[in-house]
Amino acid sequence: MNVIIANERQAELEALDIEIIKSINGVFDADELVQMFSNFFFGRMILDLTAIKNYKDIRNLQKFALSLDVEKIIVLIPDTPECLAPAFLSKMISMGIYNFTTNLDGVTYLLNNPNTYRDVAHLHQINVEDQMVVTPTYDGGGNTTVVNQVINSGPMVLGIKNITDHSGATMLIYMLKRELDKMGKSNFSIEIDKRDFTYLNEKNMVSIQHDQLGNELLKHRDCDVILVDLNKEGDENICTDVLYLLEPSTLKLNKLMLANRRIFDKIAGRKVVLNQNVLNNNDIQELEYEAKFKTFAVIPPLDEREDNSEILQGLLNRLGIINY
Repeated sequence: MNVIIANERQAELEALDIEIIKSINGVFDADELVQMFSNFFFGRMILDLTAIKNYKDIRNLQKFALSLDVEKIIVLIPDTPECLAPAFLSKMISMGIYNFTTNLDGVTYLLNNPNTYRDVAHLHQINVEDQMVVTPTYDGGGNTTVVNQVINSGPMVLGIKNITDHSGATMLIYMLKRELDKMGKSNFSIEIDKRDFTYLNEKNMVSIQHDQLGNELLKHRDCDVILVDLNKEGDENICTDVLYLLEPSTLKLNKLMLANRRIFDKIAGRKVVLNQNVLNNNDIQELEYEAKFKTFAVIPPLDEREDNSEILQGLLNRLGIINY
């Protein structure tokens, strides 16, 4: 059974065709709502945000969210610049509130198809303070669109993804991490759906499942740089920037093309790195011409026991993480 807490959107919410165990209308202190529902069993709660007194102060919603199961709550937010600002939406997501919308269609959709973090990651701007407005809307098929571009701020989240099999993403992250350590840049490394980091015996490197990525990023939002060893499609959306690694050997490239003949169309215009590269300049130019992509960086085979600062700092410089 469901609960409705309504105020300005009362008339709309009354039109919902759902079973309701309790419905209240008006403006309430967050503490009052907590006292009312903290020991009250319900299936889902639809919260008209305007029902919380001083709802524009996100701390009042936080009081409410800390005491209830946020996975059961759908927040109907006002279509106003204050509530659609990245800072406001990001703080909601940071609380674990992933189900929010501006309209009744969105409420209906979320009742049957609750969001996970992956569904709202593109709205989550870590440490964002700008006020550019974004508008999440639902198209009826479960897709969320955003009006206006959102500006990233906070830590640099650099994703690194193997395009050819075993192209060296794990070891490149390991070496970049050590280089950032030497330069005094606070950093943290995350590996998704693998366990290779456990063999490196390094601090500040963790292996997680992809659905834990959002929470892990939040825990380390004070770092200068977060390095992410990507695995699944879609996790790129949470990154500030992504490097796509190709090991340009004949064997690896042929296997790649057999698996996905349109892969080069997909990565065209992105930051493609030839990793563990042994091709000469002429061979690289020929590969770029045939595959129709431009190489962002070329990294030869590296021995992690040696000093590779010139190469690694060159890459970090190109990415804007350091300046020299």
